[in-house]
This record gives sequence, C-alpha cells and structure tokens, in this order.
Amino acid sequence: MTYPNYFLTIASVNLQDPKLILFVVQLVMFGMGTQINVNDFIGVVRMPKAVLIGIACHYTIMPLVGYALTRIIGFPPEIAAGIILIGSCSSGLASNVMVYLAGANLALSVTLVALAQLIAPVMTPLWMKMLAGQLVHVDFLKMMSDIIYMVVLPIFAALLYNKLSKDRLKSLRRFMPVFSMGGIIYFTAITTAAGRDHLIQVGIMLVLAAILHNSAGYFLGYWGGRLFGLDKKSCRTIAIEVGLQNGGMASGIAGRMGKLATVGLAAAIFSPWMNISGSVLADYWRRRPAT
Repeated sequence: MTYPNYFLTIASVNLQDPKLILFVVQLVMFGMGTQINVNDFIGVVRMPKAVLIGIACHYTIMPLVGYALTRIIGFPPEIAAGIILIGSCSSGLASNVMVYLAGANLALSVTLVALAQLIAPVMTPLWMKMLAGQLVHVDFLKMMSDIIYMVVLPIFAALLYNKLSKDRLKSLRRFMPVFSMGGIIYFTAITTAAGRDHLIQVGIMLVLAAILHNSAGYFLGYWGGRLFGLDKKSCRTIAIEVGLQNGGMASGIAGRMGKLATVGLAAAIFSPWMNISGSVLADYWRRRPAT
C-alpha cells in the first residue's frame, strides 16, 4: 500500500506476468495436492448424502451471496466481478485444517475439498458467466481451460507423485505446504500493490463485504446441513467448507484475465479475513464439542 512499485517488478521481471501467475498457482495447487490422495475420494461413496449437500451448498450459497452483496453495496463492475469470482471458486486445504481444529468431520472435509477442486472447471466459469457476464467479459471455455491448467492438472500430478514416490522425497512433501504459503503471500502482495488506488476508494466496503460473505457462508452452510438432517459434526464441516474459498485460485483466474488489480482485489481482502474468522470459529467449536 505504501510502496506499491516495489511489489510489481523486480529488476526486469514483471510480477504481474500472467505466465508467472500461472506457474505460481500451479505450484500452490501441487502443494495442496501432495496433502491428499486417491483414497480421499472414497468419501463420495461412504457418505454420498453429506457430500452432495456440502457440494451443493458450496456452489450455490457463495456465488449467490456474493452477487447479492454486489447489488446491495454497489461496487464498480470489475470489483463486483471479483467478489462473484471468489464466491464461485472451490474451497482450499485451509478448510481441512479448520475442520481438524474444530473437531468436526475431517473425512467429509477432505472429500469435499478434493471433489470441489475437480468440478471447479465447470462450476466456476458457469457462475461467472451467469452472474458476472454483464460486468466483465467472461470466456467460458478459456476460463475452464485456465482452471484445468491451474488446478486440476497440478492436483493430478501431485496424486501421481504421492502414488509413485512412496517413502522417497519425504522432504518435498513436507516443504510443499510452505511453498504454497509463499505463493499465497505473493498473490496478496502483488494484488494489493496493483490495486492500491482501488483499495483506497472501496477498501472499507470490500472488508465489510468479506465479513458478510464469509459469515453468510458459515451460517447458511451449517443450517443447510441441519435442514437435510445431517449430524452436527457434519454440519460444522459444511459450514467451514462453504465459508472458506480458494483465494489463490481466484487470484490466478483474475491474473489470467489481465485484471489482477480489479477482479483480483476481492481475493486479496477475503483470503486473510477467511483464515482469521475460520481459526476463531474452529477454536470456538473445539471448546464446545458437538453432541
């Protein structure tokens, strides 16, 4: 915010280069993928009702709440598109950590994250086309292709790595989450720097939108699960999975669109808030076990 130019270029390297952004997103997603395995998808068979409800809540509540907030608050078109974008993204591995800390249904959480990542190439551009198509140009097929390259292929590569490496290169698996964290810091830094002027204008309202969007996800996710008769642990899991979005994915898509400073701005604000609120909620639930 104070010295934005230092975070936009290093020597002759443009830190906003879409190719660089794609590489970093792939690295982050590969790091996420090293923490899951093929067995994580078995939950679809073991608990199909909970998985179906969780995925349905995630890919309906957050895009629609994001769209409603943009209409109520009245953001500029590209900023509004960014809010819809992060609401349309899949959840990330941070939600697994929150569910674990909360003592909720970790197996369900892992399955929801894995499945949400795989169907993101269809669901994310679909919602963007429907809800944000009048705000920014949305090329459905290009966005689908970008998400496959950014999310699906790195995760499949990580699953293959997990299968073949076995006990070899354990250190890589241990350090990949650190690399992923570095990638998220990179996204937040360059997006904040690139969107500094927009943040000065709409920053307070964007923070308010982040709080409302995230809180609605927790509330509606939990009670959506209860509405369909799920146990409290599973409802807590769905609440966290719905409330937490993949900010790195949203930043990557915005970068590929060439609109990191505007469409990507919501991800830079929403991501830190989601991790703070998720940690607080997880600690609250940990102290009050579901019965």
